Amino acid sequence: MSAAPTLKMLPWVVAAIACLCGAAHAQPQEGGVKKLSPVTVTASTTRGAVEKSYRKMIAGMDLFERMHSLAPAASLRYKLLPRQPDTDMDRIELEVLGDTVAIPVRVAADHTFTLERDSKAAAENAAVTPNRRAQSMTWRVDIRTPGLPPNTRRLGDMRLECLVGNEAGLISNPKPLIGHLARAFTAFVDYCNLEDTEYLFFAERPLFNVVMVNGARREALPVDRLYAGASADPGLKSALPYCDCEVLVDRTYYLPLGDKSWPDDTLVEFEYMDDDNVTASK
Repeated sequence: MSAAPTLKMLPWVVAAIACLCGAAHAQPQEGGVKKLSPVTVTASTTRGAVEKSYRKMIAGMDLFERMHSLAPAASLRYKLLPRQPDTDMDRIELEVLGDTVAIPVRVAADHTFTLERDSKAAAENAAVTPNRRAQSMTWRVDIRTPGLPPNTRRLGDMRLECLVGNEAGLISNPKPLIGHLARAFTAFVDYCNLEDTEYLFFAERPLFNVVMVNGARREALPVDRLYAGASADPGLKSALPYCDCEVLVDRTYYLPLGDKSWPDDTLVEFEYMDDDNVTASK
């Protein structure tokens, strides 16, 4: 879930939220109530829009430059993905919006985009805002080395995707408190360097198999590392509303990002459900 808490961690997260909410709603002692100043709330152009911090996404770009050696031939783009089955992914309008700045951002046909550096937008703590409602989309980092064989990715690129995504705050969850706990957890444990990290990647189409290849070494990912770990998680259905994989479960997979026995040049090969050889075998 972008470096978000794994589905298995949800009970822990919910318990933490319950404790925090209980404290927040504790009744004040009699006579101890203070009057608060009036607060003015201004609606944005798209109420409840999916949006991300411009500063954080620029920080992700800075991290990409510092750690470019993981993917020396690759460039960085950000990507939008659907989170609901009825999300219209065409004609998305994306802007960097601050107090006084409004910078349009071009979204390519593959739903990827880049950001320009703007000191005024950073100073105003601008938001990167699409014209789509909350929970309708999710965000990812897209780092790809050119010239790879068809249906393959490079492991170093994907290690860097996790690191940049975490730095950029690309955690999508309908409950803000869960997102805050997730960021604290992932920062504390160096999440992207764990061997069994459950950072969710999305393939282009529904998956049949994922194989890691380095020289003569070939290993298929176990089934519990595909489909958001559904085979090992009987509670997945109830947890899906908290996962940005909600409508893309059949495209998801986890990689052993922290297993250094797999070098950065390792290829990750995909077999898709609609491949001719898969269809024939089925």
